[in-house]
Amino acid sequence: MDIVLIPGFWLDGASWDEVAAPLRNAGHTVHALTLPGLESRAADRSGIGLRDHVNAVVAVVDSLPDPVVLVGHSGGGAIAHAAADARPDRIARVIYVDSGPLGDGDVINDELPVVNGEVPLPEWSEFGEEDLVDLDESLRAKFRSIAIPEPLGVTSDKQTLSDDRRYEVPATVIACEFPAETLRRWMAEGQPYVSELAKITDVELVDLPTGHWPQLTRPRELATAILAAVDQ
Repeated sequence: MDIVLIPGFWLDGASWDEVAAPLRNAGHTVHALTLPGLESRAADRSGIGLRDHVNAVVAVVDSLPDPVVLVGHSGGGAIAHAAADARPDRIARVIYVDSGPLGDGDVINDELPVVNGEVPLPEWSEFGEEDLVDLDESLRAKFRSIAIPEPLGVTSDKQTLSDDRRYEVPATVIACEFPAETLRRWMAEGQPYVSELAKITDVELVDLPTGHWPQLTRPRELATAILAAVDQ
């Protein structure tokens, strides 16, 4: 199976290394993406928007045989959902890692601090306590050492979706910060945060209790959860 790993904000393809290795050992072909503008801190991020990241993922999907599994972490979940919207007949499953599908017209996060026209990794005080679970001082130092500023447009551009067949693409949510039980309750209550997720016809919710960056805090357990979802 071809598995496409889409990183969240501030991360490149190498951030998946500890997750990708077990997936490859299980016989899968892994494509850990570095999205436009995230090649290095010196890369030109001006003018790069959300659609540029979506198009980069779609180009990879188009280059691969069927079926393809997309794995999106954090803001990468919005990108994975848009790629499934663009190619609903090419995607076997979307796996959302502490993330979910972003609806048409919504933005990923336009409240992050902007510095010189881009969005660097903020101070830890900008995050909630639930984000930082298991992210000890060593891992925080590692994260900050590899963090690359996010293109401003990716954080604040509106999502554009057009094909309702995206709701027929099976989805797995690996719930980290908030337990699956809470997500189910929010879906039943019609909470806006999960409104797009609630429209998907085949949704599996899996618990992996940790903070917002399980590829750093619990990479082996994350790989196991991804493998279980792919095996379906």
